[in-house]
Amino acid sequence: MHWTRILGIALLVGGIILLVMGYNATESLGEELHQEFMGRYTEDTRMYLIAGGIMSVVGLVLAIFGVRR
Repeated sequence: MHWTRILGIALLVGGIILLVMGYNATESLGEELHQEFMGRYTEDTRMYLIAGGIMSVVGLVLAIFGVRR
């Protein structure tokens, strides 16, 4: 297995973990109160979701199209 596919799998797993952490953070009482009064999630929760999404997409692309010979 080539190193780009291994990197892609690692990024995909890391991205999924960040997405789960971000989703769990949206369900907390403090986050729901912040969203109710401010109309948006906190900065930390948004960064978990954004970083997790980007890492997952990049990891998936690297895992599928990692090496062209």
